[in-house]
Amino acid sequence: MTEKSSYDTYREDVVGRANVEDTPELVSYYRDLERYDAGALWTVANKIEPWEPKSESVPTLWRYRELRDHVLRSVALVTPEKAGRRVIYLNNPGRQEVSAAVGWLYSGLQVMHPGECASTHRHSASALRFIMEGSGAYTIVDGHKMTLGANDFVLTPNGTWHEHGVDEGGTPCIWQDGLDIPFVNAMEANFYEVHPDLHQQVAYPIDDATHTWGASALLPDGQTWSKPYSPLFKYEWAPTYDALRRLAKVSKGSEFDGILMHYTNPVTGGAVMPTIGASMQLLRPGEQTKAHRHTGSFLYQVAKGEGYSVINGRRFDWRERDIFCVPSWAWHEHVNTQASDDSCLFCFSDLPVMKALGLYREEGLKTNGGRQATAPI
Repeated sequence: MTEKSSYDTYREDVVGRANVEDTPELVSYYRDLERYDAGALWTVANKIEPWEPKSESVPTLWRYRELRDHVLRSVALVTPEKAGRRVIYLNNPGRQEVSAAVGWLYSGLQVMHPGECASTHRHSASALRFIMEGSGAYTIVDGHKMTLGANDFVLTPNGTWHEHGVDEGGTPCIWQDGLDIPFVNAMEANFYEVHPDLHQQVAYPIDDATHTWGASALLPDGQTWSKPYSPLFKYEWAPTYDALRRLAKVSKGSEFDGILMHYTNPVTGGAVMPTIGASMQLLRPGEQTKAHRHTGSFLYQVAKGEGYSVINGRRFDWRERDIFCVPSWAWHEHVNTQASDDSCLFCFSDLPVMKALGLYREEGLKTNGGRQATAPI
């Protein structure tokens, strides 16, 4: 048991852990150290080296049907030119000081009307977009223009010039933004730059990245790519969903995640970006997964269907376009409540960071048949 003393020390009556009682002499010693901007490790060791991860983030569900009208309302209140980006961000109750949706990941809902275009910029943070509704949306990344439809997933990697807009003939569009802004800020490494011309020129045929790099299990001859992120800036929904359904015909999938597939860099087979990974999973009709937990922060959007997830014992009911988060080391399991149709969950996470730094750990729940006792949200 951890006991907090009068001088903000953290004690545990366990061999190998700090368990130093305050004395007048020690308190005087601590005060002397403070004058030199120093301190005794044993007063904070149990706090800064916990037995297991203790996320400040809390499991949270953002219901799209509740947020959508407020997102659309922003169109009449602020322009993309004034706002830079017209976005309603998702704020985890436990991470409000860093504007994070979960862990060190930021997310928000961006809305644009036909004919609008946000100015070109670049930054140290890596970013992604997942299209939620509307037609005519596009993104331009370093001169590559991509047309976007519902459930398409698009990258705007670290350091790339990018802008977003909606064609004149389109409809109002909403998409989810995902960035590693809190992580890059924690590393004290963030830069932001506006394009000197405010907009960039389209330098390649429209959707050239998809036509070049988007073939399944094929790499184009004569093409080279050495950047640390995927050259396939856009991952379309139709082939993604088709791949999930085909895999479901020949595989039982994961007992924890159903049919799970990761978006990858076609050149390396690795994650789409060094700091952010993404996946799509399919839950068969009536499927209920078992609970597991792992390090890393995960943010889900319901791309298709309805059901619920149990996160640290709390049940979160979701339907299409709802967004929910799973904090690091939180028990979680998913259920498709539909009897005759599948559900699909898009997810982005800091999994590449966890694995690159050797910090990834995972375990399944071994009690109660692998499923948690639940309480409704």
